[in-house]
Amino acid sequence: MSKSEVGIGLVGSGFMGRCHANAFRSVSGLFDVACEPVLRVIADATPELAAQAARNLGFARCTDSWKVLVADEEVDIVAITAPNVLHAPIALAAIETGKTIYCEKPLATTAAIALEMAEAAEAANVVTLVGFNFLRNPMIGLAREMISSGEIGEVTGFRGRHAENYMSDPDAPHSFRTDPQGGGALADIGSHIISMARYLLGPISDVQADCRTFHTTRPECFDSTKRLPVEVDDMTHALVRFESGASGSLEANWAATARTMDLSWEITGTKGALAFSQERMNELKVFSNIPGRSGYTRIEAGPSHPPYGRFCPAPGHHIGFNDLKVIEVAELLAAHAGITNASPDFREAYEVQKTVEAMQVSNVSRQWVVV
Repeated sequence: MSKSEVGIGLVGSGFMGRCHANAFRSVSGLFDVACEPVLRVIADATPELAAQAARNLGFARCTDSWKVLVADEEVDIVAITAPNVLHAPIALAAIETGKTIYCEKPLATTAAIALEMAEAAEAANVVTLVGFNFLRNPMIGLAREMISSGEIGEVTGFRGRHAENYMSDPDAPHSFRTDPQGGGALADIGSHIISMARYLLGPISDVQADCRTFHTTRPECFDSTKRLPVEVDDMTHALVRFESGASGSLEANWAATARTMDLSWEITGTKGALAFSQERMNELKVFSNIPGRSGYTRIEAGPSHPPYGRFCPAPGHHIGFNDLKVIEVAELLAAHAGITNASPDFREAYEVQKTVEAMQVSNVSRQWVVV
């Protein structure tokens, strides 16, 4: 029996656009999807960029207008990998058409706009999914299972970090990320560690944050001698309290020399502890406090940790970053078909954005702020 087709429209063909396209092309060969994704239309900033992206990524048609893409009757799912400031207008237009929406993080430039998007999607009863793809790691799912089952006891502490070095060069030029509406390191990669903390331990209730800018000017663009001021953070440290009673700290840093993908955390419980780093994404460290045997042991990802087995039948062979996007797209297609509920959706992404903004407010007030 042939599967029904679902038309994909992708806005943006940069790093994340390529990841989305790869995932849509790969997913049906690895998962028993309810519907077959077909790459219908891609949109980019110019006709030339759009045409090149269509050729490279395998889309049937292209356009330089996201409005044309959203209105296209052959597009059932709108995937948004455009700059942050465009997420809201594209998503709100797609909501009006009743299409499923798959949007990269951060959802919006402000919590107020994110809430508007969440409420509009809920009122229209459309499926939404936000690209916090690191949550799809089988090791993260295992950690959540262990926490919820009480295996490490009552959680008392969380220490989380997302640090990379892609803005460590003071001559790296301005982009949508360093625009004030981009939100700086806190919104760009801090949203990932915030979403991870919420996924593992639940809502964050209070924060106190310190935001720092290391490089106060950057070139206007590549090869430009004109430098413009930087109005966003390069690094944020925050103390956090969870509604569960646990407390801890978070760091977002996109100018961390020597770090390429340090999305890491350590969780302390009354009976044990867990530790993880995306730089060794196929491993989870578990601390046991048994007298005479205390210490960390390493759990290596394998077929017993779904959906690892979809990719490889042997443990220790590892899955990678792009595989997390394939897992995410499989979840998206299941939600589009009405089989499961999409998560994290626009509502959850709004909660993440609220936490980002509470940290920004705390940095100015120099006080604890309720999320």
